[in-house]
Formats: sequence, C-alpha cells, structure tokens
Amino acid sequence: MLSSSFKQNNEVFSVPIKWIPNEFHWDNYSKIWTTIPLATFMKNTIFLSVVITLIQLFTSSFAAYGFSKMHFKGRDLLFLAYIGTIAVPWQVYMVPQFIMMRKLGLTDKLISLVLMQSFTTFGVFLLKQYYSSIPDELCESARMDGLSEWGIYRKIILPLTKPALASLTIISFVTTWNDYMGPFIYLTSTENKTIQLGLKMFVSLYDAEYALIMAASVISILPVAIVFLSMQKYFVEGIATSGMKG
Repeated sequence: MLSSSFKQNNEVFSVPIKWIPNEFHWDNYSKIWTTIPLATFMKNTIFLSVVITLIQLFTSSFAAYGFSKMHFKGRDLLFLAYIGTIAVPWQVYMVPQFIMMRKLGLTDKLISLVLMQSFTTFGVFLLKQYYSSIPDELCESARMDGLSEWGIYRKIILPLTKPALASLTIISFVTTWNDYMGPFIYLTSTENKTIQLGLKMFVSLYDAEYALIMAASVISILPVAIVFLSMQKYFVEGIATSGMKG
C-alpha cells in the first residue's frame, strides 16, 4: 500500500512487482485532498470515533461495575441475557434500526451512528471480567467509610482499571474508524460521509484511481496507528488480566 501510494495507476499492478518505484509521485498525497473532500471525511470520522469511544467507555464501565460489584436480584440472569445478544448478528436488526432512525428523522446525521453505537456488549463483558479481579472487600470497606456507589466507581474502580479501559479504547476506536456499513446505510450527503466511504469516491464508473486510493488509505490508518502504538502497553496488559487471553 505504501509503495503503491507513490506510483502511477498503471504501475500499481505491474508484474513483477516493483517495491521501490522508479519515480516517486509525491503529488499523489496532494491530489487526494482536492480530488475528494478528504479533510471533511477525516473530520467526520474523527468525530464519530472519539465521541463513540468516550460514550462506550462510560456506559460499559458503569454497567460492568453494576454487574460485578453490586448485588441485586436477577443480576446474573440479566448479565447472561445481555451477553447473549453478542450471538445476534447485526444484519438481523439492521432494518428495524434504520426504520426507527428514519421515523425519528435522524437519517443522514452523524448523531444516528452515535446513538446506535453508544453501548457495546463486548465492552461490558471485557470490563466485567477485569472488575471481577478486584477484591470485593475493597468496595465494602469504602461503603463502610460512607463512600457512595458513584464515589467507589469513580475514585477506586476507574483508577485501578486503566489497562482494561485502554484495551476497550483501542477496540472501540478502531471498530468505529473502520466501520463501513453503518455510514453507508445512514449517511448519504457528501458533507456527512466518513473516510471509509470517501475512499470509494476514487472509483468511477469506468476507472479507478488506485494510486490515490493507496495514498488516502495510508493517511486513513495513521490515526489508528497512533492510538494503538500510544496505548499498546496497556492494551496487552488489559487483555492479559481480563481473562480474555487465549
């Protein structure tokens, strides 16, 4: 991909492959910003990825705290039923979701994707596994000292679960950033499209700008690479200590 981003279109599929182009076409990286509104697509994708990730961190950590550290009737049954929704493919409720959003007048709006992806069952499961490794005695001592459930969650649980939160941050950010079907179904106007939809705009009816597609793809993976590399240490630790390791 990186090599092809510096080539001309007729050189991308040349045989044998030339890993180092004879001539580097640096202008490919300037053309992609004018051929399509790439800056707008990047802005929309960053907005969705950051907002959805932050909301998922809050909702998942809050729900995981309730399922792991609070005791109420039917807790385990409710958690089992909630986790069971992982087995339901998105294609099953894709159409009902769209009908619901259309009746609410939220189609072709970024807020529709934010609302639909505000909760993640996998995130709750991941954090619940990690929270279960924290001794319940720690929370009981805090309750005896008069600390509220919100205080326990904010002052004790969250500081102790940074690796798990980092893992969920990477997973949520990458999943949202790479999402294609969601934006494809709900976003129709050019000013609301994401980078994944924007890459397809380099493909016309009779031709495809493969070199520009590769250049735009290189740009599109940079934020994901930065997020992953900056949180890699916590990601490995969070997966290893949450009971998810293989």
